[in-house]
Amino acid sequence: MRYREPGICIRAVDYSETSQVLGFFARDTGVVTLLAKGSKRAKSKSGGAIDVLCEGEVVFSLPPSGAMGTLMEFTETASHLDLRADAKRLNAALYMIELAGSLLAESDPHPRAFDLLHNALGRLGAADAPVAAVLAYFQWRMLRHVGLLGQLQECVACGRAVAPGDREAYFSSAQGGLLCRACEGAETEKSRLDADALAGLARLAAAAAGSGRARTGASGRAALPEPQASAVNRLLAYHAAHQLGKPLKMARHAIG
Repeated sequence: MRYREPGICIRAVDYSETSQVLGFFARDTGVVTLLAKGSKRAKSKSGGAIDVLCEGEVVFSLPPSGAMGTLMEFTETASHLDLRADAKRLNAALYMIELAGSLLAESDPHPRAFDLLHNALGRLGAADAPVAAVLAYFQWRMLRHVGLLGQLQECVACGRAVAPGDREAYFSSAQGGLLCRACEGAETEKSRLDADALAGLARLAAAAAGSGRARTGASGRAALPEPQASAVNRLLAYHAAHQLGKPLKMARHAIG
């Protein structure tokens, strides 16, 4: 079956001297793996090798067996050269596509997740983009989209509310959320949260609920100070790694 839709290249591996195996996040079809025959030739329909982060219109076919598909055409609309010129922005973008590709199953449509990634990459390219905050917002929304965000406002064990002002709180990925001081002792897998992490989570929760407008920018996204965004990123990367069973390769470069 033949498809034509917007797509973002999230993986690229050389297959031969002239061809590539590409992973695309297609808006209506989901993540697909495609053989791009002759794509590295300068006179190919793609105009040369296709790199990760490139966006455009993808024309491809998928066999009914679920095997690797075939890229037929690719018309680039965005190469994100601005991201490639700055290591911090590039590392954040590469972590984003790695996270999306790891959380989403092959050929499982997620148009809202596609839009989230597309918008996040565009925001990262802006000269005034707060990189850590953009990444925190993306991780939060992506994990929530796939149902893995967890309980981040009250203790999963006793139901007690965990507030930003609490002196001590923990997060357990295995238990799926926060643990208060009274309950954390029974759990071996946990990560201690500092005040910045708790405050950042509270801001993101308020933005997601449509409240706390004074704490958000004009777009309604949480305006996270750098320390809070960095703390949230470390927590959510820890959670994602535990859920996936391994740390993502770009996490240490994008988050530290």
